[in-house]
Amino acid sequence: MFNTLYGKLAAVLFGLFCVIGAVAIILTFYATQLYFQEGSQKLNRTLAERIVSDKVLMQEGQANDKVLKEIFHELMVINPSIELYLLDPQGTILTFSAPPEKVKRQHISLDPLQRFLSGAEDFPILGDDPRDLTRRKVFSVFPIETLGGSIEGYLYIIVGGEEFDSVMQMLKESYILRLSLWTVGAILVLTLLAGLLCLKLLTRRLNFLALAMDTFRRGELSAQPGVSSHSDARPSPLSRGDDIDKLETTFTHMAELIRQQVHQLKETDQLRRELVANVSHDLRTPVTSLQGYLETLLLKEGTLSSQERRRYLEIATAQSKRLGDLIAELFELAKLNSQEMKPRIESFSLSELVQDVVQKFRLAVEAKQMTLQAKLGENLPFVSADIGLIERVLENLIENALRYTPPGGRIMVILSRMGEKIMTRITDTGCGIPPEDLPHVFDRHYQVGKKHHSHDKGAGLGLAITKRVLELHGSAIEVQSVVNQGTTFSFHLAVAQPGVMRTATPATEYSPHR
Repeated sequence: MFNTLYGKLAAVLFGLFCVIGAVAIILTFYATQLYFQEGSQKLNRTLAERIVSDKVLMQEGQANDKVLKEIFHELMVINPSIELYLLDPQGTILTFSAPPEKVKRQHISLDPLQRFLSGAEDFPILGDDPRDLTRRKVFSVFPIETLGGSIEGYLYIIVGGEEFDSVMQMLKESYILRLSLWTVGAILVLTLLAGLLCLKLLTRRLNFLALAMDTFRRGELSAQPGVSSHSDARPSPLSRGDDIDKLETTFTHMAELIRQQVHQLKETDQLRRELVANVSHDLRTPVTSLQGYLETLLLKEGTLSSQERRRYLEIATAQSKRLGDLIAELFELAKLNSQEMKPRIESFSLSELVQDVVQKFRLAVEAKQMTLQAKLGENLPFVSADIGLIERVLENLIENALRYTPPGGRIMVILSRMGEKIMTRITDTGCGIPPEDLPHVFDRHYQVGKKHHSHDKGAGLGLAITKRVLELHGSAIEVQSVVNQGTTFSFHLAVAQPGVMRTATPATEYSPHR
C-alpha cells in the first residue's frame, strides 16, 4: 500500500495528525495550567498589600507572632490553599504558616518579587516554593516598611499551595477530563479519516495519470495517452483547470506528439527503404546497360565495323547521361531538403521567365510535332521568389508534360493574377493520371504513368523536386487530371512589394541541374 502515491501521502498524513494531536493535548494542558495560574495571581494580586496595610506584622525588626498567628488562622479557615511566609529584607524566611517539616527552603529569591512589585503585567510571575527546592509557584507579595520608609521585610504569600495542587491533580484524573480527552481524540481520528478520504479523492486522478505514464513508458503506444480513457477518472466541472488537469493535458499532448513522431519515423523509414530500392533499381538499369556495351566493345575489338562501334558508343553515352541525370537529381533533392537551404528571394517578371523557358523547349516540341504556347495576362506585376528555383519548377513541369503528351498534342502555360498572388497553370492533352495515382505523384521517385508506360526513361524525381521548391516559397502545388484527356499542374507565387528587390540571403547557394 505504501508503495503507491496515496499510501505514502496517507502515511505522512497519519503521522502528521498524530504529532498534531499530541502537541495539541500538551499545549492544552500547558495553556490550562498557565490560565489557572494567571487567574489566581491576578485575583490575589493585592492580598499581601491588604494584610500588610491592616495588620502590624513586624515591630523593631522582629516578627509580631501574635498577629501572625491570628492571620494564619483566619486565612487557613477561609482558603486552605494559601501559604504565608514572612521574609527579612534579604529574602530569608523568618516565619511561616506551614508545618515546619514541610518547608525545604530557608531563602527566597528576590528577583521575581521585585518584578511583581514593579508593576509587571506579564502574568503569571513565578516565585520560589518554600516546600520544594525546584518548584515555582504564583504568589502575592508586599514590603513591610518602617515609619522612616525603610524596608524591614516582606509578606510573601503562595496563592496556589499544596491544597491547590491536590485539587488540580483531582481534576486531571476526573471523568469529565477523561471524557474531554476522548472527545478530542475522537475528533482527531474523524478529522484524520476525513483527510484520508479527501486525499484519496485528490490523488485518484494522479494515480490514473501515473498508470497512464507507466503504460506509455512500457511502450504501449497504441493506447490512448493520458487519463481521458478512464471514464471514472474524469475531473468534475468544478475541478477543471487545476494543476492536475494542466499536468494531464501537458502529458496527453506530449504523448500524442511522441506517438505522431514515432509514426512519422516509421513512415520515413519505410519511404527510405522504398527510395533505396527504387534508386537501386534505376541505377542498376543504366549501369548494367553501360557495362554490357562497354564489355561488348572490349570483347569484339577489331571485329566490329565503324558503324556498329559508333552505335554501341552512342548507347553507352546515353546510358551514362541517364545515370548522371539520376544522380544529379538525387543530390538536388537532398540539397533542397537540407535545413540550410534557403531560397534567394528577389523581384522579377514571371512573364519574361515563362517566355524564356518556353523558348528552350521549341526544338523538343517541334521534334514531337506538338504545340507549346504561353498565355500571359496583361500587366502582370513582379513576383517575389528565387528565379533559379522557379525556372527549375517550370522546366520540370513542361518536361513532364512533354513526356506524357503524344505527338500532335498541346501544352499551355497560363499566368493570371488572383489578388496578391500570380497563379501559374501548366496544362497538357496527354494520357492523364489514374485517380489512384494522383495522391502519389509528388512522392519521391514516383513516375507518372509508370504502370501504363513501362518504356518511360524518367528518373521520377522531377515532381518531388518541384513540390519541395514550392514549399520553400510557402506555396503548394495542385494537380487535376482526367485519363486520356490531360493533366493540369497549378501553383501560385506572391506579388512583389513595391521597392523590395531582395528580401533574403541564401544560406546555401543553389545551382539547379541543367
